[in-house]
Amino acid sequence: FSPSVLGTREHWDAAYERELQTFEDIGDTGEIWFGEESMARIIRWLEKHKVPLDSSVLDIGTGNGVLLVELAKSGYMNLTGIDYSPSAIQLSEKVREKEGMSHIKLKVEDFLAPSAELSGFDICIDKGTFDAISLDPSDAAGKRQLYVGSLCRALKPEGFFLITSCNWTREELLNEFREGKQLNRALCQRFEILEELPTPKFCFGGRIGNSVTALVFQRK
Repeated sequence: FSPSVLGTREHWDAAYERELQTFEDIGDTGEIWFGEESMARIIRWLEKHKVPLDSSVLDIGTGNGVLLVELAKSGYMNLTGIDYSPSAIQLSEKVREKEGMSHIKLKVEDFLAPSAELSGFDICIDKGTFDAISLDPSDAAGKRQLYVGSLCRALKPEGFFLITSCNWTREELLNEFREGKQLNRALCQRFEILEELPTPKFCFGGRIGNSVTALVFQRK
């Protein structure tokens, strides 16, 4: 991918500072990445597979925290959101307060340099964070490797990883997570794909494709 400001912390700090101000002014929670259907898709999968409501869930790059609120409304109780932008966490805290979801845990944390307690989750969810890392002007390939290593530490063996991406195809994500690199295989054997979730399709030049890819992996 070509480097982009979308891969920099400065961009997201500024973006969430604006969204925080907008929330304080008019109560608008801001953009929902990939739309409301992306959240419903994740919740449908969890419910279909009868994932227990007390499962520990980590939202990687939580932004405004709206996904966690929707999970809480669906009955999930053990929810954690992290973001490296302090403004994002401030916004998600205000959204949490507005919705009366005080049990949602929120923390300023860089997933590429995680603290020791960021481990042992049953479910890890990513909607766009891996995409942003892939656009980082400073060693994006190396940071993708750090991401996979952090995921190995954060997710329990047999835990589920749900990723939604607009930059990566199914095959490319399989290569990044299922195959992995030697360093990451030493951390955890592999991520095995379980399912590709249905996403909106488009037709261009007589060919049909997906604008978004959503996959479910299990850590082995």
